[in-house]
Amino acid sequence: MTRTFALALLALPLAACGQPAAPDTAPGNAVMPTAAAATDAITPSVAPAANAVAPLPAATAKLEADYLGRWVGVEGMFLNVTRRAGGGVTLEMQWDLDHRGTFPGSVTAEGLRFTRNGVDEVAVPGDGDATGLKWLAGKKNCLIVKSGEGYCRA
Repeated sequence: MTRTFALALLALPLAACGQPAAPDTAPGNAVMPTAAAATDAITPSVAPAANAVAPLPAATAKLEADYLGRWVGVEGMFLNVTRRAGGGVTLEMQWDLDHRGTFPGSVTAEGLRFTRNGVDEVAVPGDGDATGLKWLAGKKNCLIVKSGEGYCRA
């Protein structure tokens, strides 16, 4: 009885503050995790970003469908966007005269996100004038990666 009373007195100041008692990790003492600690270990708590709004699956599919297909740039540049098994999209592209590649991507509210040669890129919707490319001027349905790199629907 005296031992139980002494343990209760040790835990009382910490319990009153709303803090769990520190476990005794001396050799030979077993430590039992609390229910809250066990739950936290299984389910990490990750707070969503304040302005993050996850699109519904139907909305994502509609957004994705808007980007699928072939987009044409200048001087042989192109962007082919296809669905990727397991979700997301694949971007096959020729982005200048010397560089061609295929990259996994995702459709976001901003546009097509992908990483090319270690650089995060976003192809955003716009018009041909915003590409900065004379040959695409006047076109209405385009994707702009950066000034001088854009693709429009053929």
